[in-house]
Amino acid sequence: MCRINERRWLLAVALLAALIAYPLALRAQPPAQAPEATPQTQPSPAPVPLTPEQIGDTLVARQRYQAAIAAYNKEPNKSADVWNKMGIAYQMMFNSNDASRCYQASLKLNPRNAHVLNNMGTVYDSLKEYRSAERMYRKALKIDPQSAIVYKNLGTNLLAQHKYKQGWAAYQTALGLDPKIFEDRSSPRMENPSSTQQRGAMNYFMAKGCVSAGMPDRAIEYLRMALNEGFITPKKLAADKEFVSLRDLPAFQQLIAAQSAP
Repeated sequence: MCRINERRWLLAVALLAALIAYPLALRAQPPAQAPEATPQTQPSPAPVPLTPEQIGDTLVARQRYQAAIAAYNKEPNKSADVWNKMGIAYQMMFNSNDASRCYQASLKLNPRNAHVLNNMGTVYDSLKEYRSAERMYRKALKIDPQSAIVYKNLGTNLLAQHKYKQGWAAYQTALGLDPKIFEDRSSPRMENPSSTQQRGAMNYFMAKGCVSAGMPDRAIEYLRMALNEGFITPKKLAADKEFVSLRDLPAFQQLIAAQSAP
């Protein structure tokens, strides 16, 4: 009987110990972590459609000028810049009339835009209306007196009018503002003069400009053209103090020798 009671007492103690230990074990366990949320891919924003002007700019960069003009024409309210861009596109296709029309429309909206005045000057030059072109260049320089390309175009314009000293002075100013201006092909510029004498003069003075800018190879190429066009003789060129820095160069010596040969 005593053994039975002892056994029951031991079972009761064990059960009580188990009941006490269970909640303690639960407390000792680390809290269950919630499963990490799977990041959801955000939808890409819808592409912003290009404006007609932006489409036109892209087409001009690809030299698709007719398509660019069609794009610019879709602009509901054309700004002065859009009209100017259309003018450049027409000019690149040698359409002087439409280029002039667009530049004039641009100037009506913004009469003090030196770039458009310069572009208009190049149109007049292409039509051999040199005085009108000169007037445009000088207007542009009043607005932007630091524009090397306008001085460059003015210099070529003055040479075409046989105003050689004034043209050379304009070239010198252009070179002082930008020594690489003769290499720039990004802006509308005056086309080369049509007569042989005018082209010879232009090439001779451009050679002077290249010497001043430290570009002897380019200077020699311009001198070659000036000699071929009869603006200067090999004898006068060899004695010209403006080109004294070229005299020791083999390319210059070969040029003089080749031109002097019977």
